Amino acid sequence: MYHIFGFYKFKKLKNLKKNKILLEKLLKNHEIIGSIIISTEGINGTISAKLHNILKFKKVFKQLFQIKKFNSENNSTSKFKPFHKPKIKIKKEVVPMGFNIKNYKSPKNNLNPKEWNKLIKRKDTILIDTRKPFEHNVGSFKQSINPNVENFRQFPEYLKKFNKKENIALFCTGGIRCEKTNVYLKKRGFKNIYLLKGGIINYLNNVEKKNSQWLGECFVFDNRVSIKHGLKQGTYSICSGCRKPVSIKEKKSPKYAEGIHCPKCHDSLTDDQKSRFAMRQKQILLAKKLGKRHIFKKEY
Repeated sequence: MYHIFGFYKFKKLKNLKKNKILLEKLLKNHEIIGSIIISTEGINGTISAKLHNILKFKKVFKQLFQIKKFNSENNSTSKFKPFHKPKIKIKKEVVPMGFNIKNYKSPKNNLNPKEWNKLIKRKDTILIDTRKPFEHNVGSFKQSINPNVENFRQFPEYLKKFNKKENIALFCTGGIRCEKTNVYLKKRGFKNIYLLKGGIINYLNNVEKKNSQWLGECFVFDNRVSIKHGLKQGTYSICSGCRKPVSIKEKKSPKYAEGIHCPKCHDSLTDDQKSRFAMRQKQILLAKKLGKRHIFKKEY
C-alpha cells in the first residue's frame, strides 16, 4: 500500500535553487516519489511513499522550512504507485495569477464540509469551481459553475463579472487555488467570499455519499486519475492521445482506441499521430505478452 500526502504552505521563500537541491536529497533519502512546486510565495506538493517515510519527511521538511503547520494537508492511499518518479519544480508562483502573496494570513472564511453543505444550498450563493474544465467534467458540486478557462492566469478576468457584495463560494481539489483567489478578491473589495476547507479531497473524505452535494468523481493529478467518496479509487483512466481523463462510457465509443485516442481527441489528431500512437501501443502489448514492462506503459 502506498500512502499519499498532499500539502501546501504560503510562506516567503528565498534561495530556491538551494532549496530544490535540499528537497531532492530529502526525497531520495526517504524513497519518496511525487511532485513539489516551490516559489518565492510558498510550496505545494503531493508525494507518496511508505507511511513511516512520509512521517519522517514531514518532520524534516517542517524543520528545514521552519513550518509549524501547513495551510492544508490531506492523506490517502493507493494500491499501486501513484507517481513514477520524484519531481521538484521552481516557478514564479505556486498558483499562477499574476501576483505573489506577501504577508499571508490564514483565511477566517474557511468552512468545514458540514458548514459548506448549508452554504451551497442557499439560493443567494454563487458556487464557483475554480478548476480547469476537464476537471469539472469529471465531477463537481450540484449547481456549480466553471469559468471554463484553460490557464489560471485568465481567472481574474473572469471574476470581474461578479458584484462585490454577492455571496461567492469557491472550491478546488485541495484548497490552494481557492486560497490564492481569496487573497485576490479581498484586495479588490469583495466582502462575502467563502472557501471549502481542505478542498474536495477533505469533503469526500468526511461526507457520506447520502449527505453529499457532490456529483461524479474528483480528478487528481496522479496515477489514480480520479477518486470517489471515502477517497476510494475512481473509474477514470487517461487517454494516451490527449492526456485527458476518459470515462467508462467514453471507452465504449467507436472513437476510443486504447493507447491511441478517445472521443475528445479522435477528430483532432493527425493520421501520423494516430499511426505513431498505434505503434507505441503495439509495443506495449508485445512487452506485456512477454512478461516485460514497456517504458511507455503507465500504471493507472
